[in-house]
Amino acid sequence: MKYRQLGNTGIEVSLSGFGTGGARQLGQKEGLTAREQDSLIRGAIDAGITLFDSSAGYGNAEEILGRALTGVPRDAYVIVTKWPQENFAPDGFEIAQEPGDLTKGVDDALRRFKTDYIDVMQFHGLHVSYYDELVARYAPVMAELKQSGKVRHWGFSEWARQDPWHEAVVHALTKHPELWEVVMIKHNMLSQSGTHVALPLAERTGTGVIVMAAIRTYISNESRLRELFAGWKRDGVIRADSVPDDGPLDWLVHDEVDSIASAAYKFAASNRAVSTVLSGTSNLAHLKSNVAALEGPLLPEADMERLVGLLGSIEAEVAE
Repeated sequence: MKYRQLGNTGIEVSLSGFGTGGARQLGQKEGLTAREQDSLIRGAIDAGITLFDSSAGYGNAEEILGRALTGVPRDAYVIVTKWPQENFAPDGFEIAQEPGDLTKGVDDALRRFKTDYIDVMQFHGLHVSYYDELVARYAPVMAELKQSGKVRHWGFSEWARQDPWHEAVVHALTKHPELWEVVMIKHNMLSQSGTHVALPLAERTGTGVIVMAAIRTYISNESRLRELFAGWKRDGVIRADSVPDDGPLDWLVHDEVDSIASAAYKFAASNRAVSTVLSGTSNLAHLKSNVAALEGPLLPEADMERLVGLLGSIEAEVAE
């Protein structure tokens, strides 16, 4: 396993992180037993994974992690979780929780994780439209919780579908770089907009970057990927002869890159600002293959240049 610094937090984290949301949620949606869930999480620890990302909104993921990690030395893993349970609504922030609810949310998370502190507490789906009100309402509480030791570091996840150009990250790190120590950002081969401003800004401010959605529906679904590229060709977004109609990204698979999924994880980790890349699965063998993708060399320079030249300036947002 490779390890990187989580920005300026002083925490070293595994380059491959474990995400407990998404479609699998630690097997909750697939009927995994408690023993199977424990085995999955302990297998992740054995594979060298140290960072686990969760949320109260991911079913019982926090409780499952708390149970499975019981007995593991607390300094052997990093807990990243989120509040509130769901994203704030951009047009309905006035009905969001009160400042005291943040303290309660942290206390509830500590109980579910069976721990005394959260390594990184994130606001769930921060949006630029209510950024100023959020800071005004919660910054004093954030400071109190950090001083008490219940939370070591503060951050936020972006609301990717509502913010394809990472406006919240850019706004927050420009206005209050001292407040946000970690950000979670969508970054993948098909959505490279973060490389223009958000990721370079995070690197300059020493903000740790957790990558989500390195691989989602299009990258993992051959027919949908083919349809996506066909649409881009039809609309003139990319040249018709830029890639084959069938297997438009198959040229990435060679030598130590054994699949498009492997290429996707390697691409996500290639940016210097990135601290860890999340993958979520309920299958330990699948998890280990994701880890293996990041243990070897990253993408060859020529392939990176071709990817950036082909897709780096696309303005169409890919939701998944």
